[in-house]
Amino acid sequence: MNESDYERLLRIQTAGMREWQYQSSHYNRYEATPYSALQTLFELYDWKATNRMVDFGCGKGRFPFYVHYFYNISVTGIEMNGQLYQESMENLMKYMEKAKPTRASIRFECCLAEEYKIDSQEDCFYFFNPFSTPIFQKVVHNILVSLEEVERTVDIILYYPTPEYLQFLEEATAFTLWREIRIPELYEQNHNERFMIYRYEI
Repeated sequence: MNESDYERLLRIQTAGMREWQYQSSHYNRYEATPYSALQTLFELYDWKATNRMVDFGCGKGRFPFYVHYFYNISVTGIEMNGQLYQESMENLMKYMEKAKPTRASIRFECCLAEEYKIDSQEDCFYFFNPFSTPIFQKVVHNILVSLEEVERTVDIILYYPTPEYLQFLEEATAFTLWREIRIPELYEQNHNERFMIYRYEI
């Protein structure tokens, strides 16, 4: 399926790119992960129905809707921009009109990523370069604090990863590289077209 086919199937509108006129240097533009990349990720990632995922900088919610619809995984989208959050909630209303009954939950919160309280059951955290490295460091710190409270295996999934994100995880945290997943065809033209999955394993 192409991008439009996925959007029609999920009854959502998440396509496009958006720059902000008064954008902070700490927060990046809106751009959704390509559906083809998500398909590659979940074909190779050892996901479980019991996973609880969080998408930091979820925008209009493409990643949450995808994993909820196709894999019945509970997911929370975190978005600090009020306009994008409103669009994710509008998408949620349309999505739920024909969503299949499932125990998995899908929800969105409008808050700063570094202020989000990590739930002790959340075990998978997704980032598509939503903000600066200092904010990423604060979010990862919050994840590590939650691991001190309830130890569990946790994954951090990075799409199109920045060298700064990778350096921080490898040099300053207990996370280790579990797997690199390259996007077929795209990786040959651009070596950033990949997922890097870091794991804290008990």
